[in-house]
Amino acid sequence: MNLADNVSFHPTPKQFSGIKVSLFLLCVLPFLRLALFALTDRLGANPIEFITRNSGDWTLYFLCITLAVTPLRKWLQWPWLIKLRRMFGLFVFFYASLHFTTFIWFDHFFDLTEMFKDVIKRPFITVGFINFVLLTALAATSTNRMVRLIGGKRWQWLHRLIYLIAPLAIVHFWWMKAGKHDFAQPILLGLIVAALLLVRVVSRFKPKRPQKRFIKISPI
Repeated sequence: MNLADNVSFHPTPKQFSGIKVSLFLLCVLPFLRLALFALTDRLGANPIEFITRNSGDWTLYFLCITLAVTPLRKWLQWPWLIKLRRMFGLFVFFYASLHFTTFIWFDHFFDLTEMFKDVIKRPFITVGFINFVLLTALAATSTNRMVRLIGGKRWQWLHRLIYLIAPLAIVHFWWMKAGKHDFAQPILLGLIVAALLLVRVVSRFKPKRPQKRFIKISPI
């Protein structure tokens, strides 16, 4: 039995707006929590590290959520889910921007020369910087206007960079945790990302089922 038979849900435009607004507010909550902690002096002994780790974690969480949209849409047969993917993707970029801003502002005080020295010197920062540049390209081309400007096929090829961005994000996280030999979270998120990417790849190359054709028989 198809799961979609039991969980069929097709929201009205008003219901979808409510769902989208609710999810948007939930997506903002980690940032609001971080801002509240900063205002109430609850960032711990090392505030820079707290903000860096927290923003990096949420970048990965939203990356997983974004990758999960397409498999869930097909599994549940909820086509409207695809309308939420852009929002989730932009939150990946939002938290990645917060992560990067913390690095360039509090670690290097906008000294680009020192920042690039650090990027070249430490491999996990190199990978993180490359990923941020790739994410910026996806965020900058996420609008309908950019789709029309670039062209649908070229836009699709560009946004397949997500298949590179996701593994690189895990590599960046793994190397960052390697200093403390704390691999539990990178392994867990790595398995989730691998599973989500595998589902997408298999789905892409899976042969489509031929549609049933019904022959109308005219009465004699």
